[in-house]
Amino acid sequence: MLVAVAWPYANGLSHLGHIAGAYLPADIFARYHRIAGNRVLMVSGTDAHGTPITVLADQEGVTPAVIVERFNPRFHEQWDRLGISFDLFTTTMTDNHREVTWEILRGLRDNGYLEARTTDQFYDPVAARFLPDRYVEGTCPNCGADNARGDQCDTCGKTLDPVDLVDPRSKLTGATPEQRPTEHHFILLSKLQEDVRTWLEGREGWRNHVINWALGFVKEGLHDRAITRDLSWGVPLPPDAGLDAPNDKRIYVWFEAVIGYLSASKEWAQRQGDPEAWRAWWEDPSAESYYFVGKDNIPFHAVYWPAQLMGSGELNLPTNVPANQYVTFKGAKASKSFGVGRAALDYLEIFEPDALRYGLATNLPEYNDVDLTDEELVRRVNDELVATWGNLVNRVFAMTSKNLGGVVPEPGTFEDRDRELLATIDAHLAEEGALLEQVELRRALKEAMSGAQAVNGYLNAMAPWKTAKTDAERTATTLYVALQAIAGLTTAFAPFVPFASASLADWFGFTTPLEGGGWARREVAPGTQLGAAAPLFAKVELPDNPA
Repeated sequence: MLVAVAWPYANGLSHLGHIAGAYLPADIFARYHRIAGNRVLMVSGTDAHGTPITVLADQEGVTPAVIVERFNPRFHEQWDRLGISFDLFTTTMTDNHREVTWEILRGLRDNGYLEARTTDQFYDPVAARFLPDRYVEGTCPNCGADNARGDQCDTCGKTLDPVDLVDPRSKLTGATPEQRPTEHHFILLSKLQEDVRTWLEGREGWRNHVINWALGFVKEGLHDRAITRDLSWGVPLPPDAGLDAPNDKRIYVWFEAVIGYLSASKEWAQRQGDPEAWRAWWEDPSAESYYFVGKDNIPFHAVYWPAQLMGSGELNLPTNVPANQYVTFKGAKASKSFGVGRAALDYLEIFEPDALRYGLATNLPEYNDVDLTDEELVRRVNDELVATWGNLVNRVFAMTSKNLGGVVPEPGTFEDRDRELLATIDAHLAEEGALLEQVELRRALKEAMSGAQAVNGYLNAMAPWKTAKTDAERTATTLYVALQAIAGLTTAFAPFVPFASASLADWFGFTTPLEGGGWARREVAPGTQLGAAAPLFAKVELPDNPA
């Protein structure tokens, strides 16, 4: 299972929209498959060459490398604190990434899908330089939004070229750009269009908004697209590029950033001491690959990247692109560039990592935009995670400690209700696993929580706090069954709240880790001395004046 996660621009930390849109879903999915026993490789990295980095560098009067080096360590801190379990999080500044990008470029050229053309590109006469797409802003010709960029309109999601914009202006100086001739390499997407269309029409299990957008995009007609640009920052051209003034050109970030999934896989293999290990995920036809991105990245991952792979060689195409919709805050799309939504690290000053993960997981924008508020996050955590799951664990462990010395008891004769509860937990686990396979993460989490509610219902019916005074065997059996159910739910919650689940696994004395242990309820043997349990989660209170 290759879990490929969108590469964040190194111009600022991720906000909750990013986390809920791509990184948390990818981690939940990867953690499930690791538990199930599949070989997972989860990769991403800092996109060092995105135009937002050069824009910020220009504003600060520093080199783009300074911006990347500032933010990359903070990304690692963010992933560690949130429990986002990358096998490798790298950058696009490595020599390895450059070489792999050149391999894809040469493959396209050798297969007849690359062509040098002289075209007119926007030029800022005040700054005396050509303008990459995101250095050009203007009015979207599709929806009329006045803040569209030269590559895409965030308002309607339409992919653009700078020349499409109405009333274009330079982001550098505000000047009206003029068109001047320049030579660039173009990928001949028009020649790959039918192959991409046929492939898309054969996809099964994709989200409707993803497959419909991708197919609609292709059916409108794929246009040949420049893969180089006039810029001094980015992956340089290979020595055999064959273009005029190659030192003044770089490979376009839209083309090379997605290659990062492949280059990161190769870098991971090299770090393992087995440089060929990446092939298991990219060449074995039984391998699967899932690309976790936001909906604005659908064309790049469901159309352009498959076209690049088809045109350059024989590597595996995406199994699925489960792109999420947007998280909005009071109706505005979360965005670093527009300053909407606070950084995820800010929330970790208020929420425990598991609590933040849970609150977001209940609000994942899988099929519709989700308007998120701090109050909704708090409600989910306090009313569900703390009150239902955390309280269940605490009360059962406390009763076992009080009545049985903290030792898992030998059960007596099972009643129907005992058998029914364990069967219910097993059924919830099975259904949750099926939903996780389909990347239906919100519904999967509901199955886990429904299992916790079932245990609470069982305890209320069996009332071990009452039978402890009159029927020791019945009490022992009730607590034995409840502990077995909680052990099963430890697995069920593990992809979502990994820190608490690891603590629970320790308290149960599991001798093997949850990862690789199988997606099933583990039996806890009678006589097992339980660990000293503490509250799994704390209630959240928002500060009076959150920053």
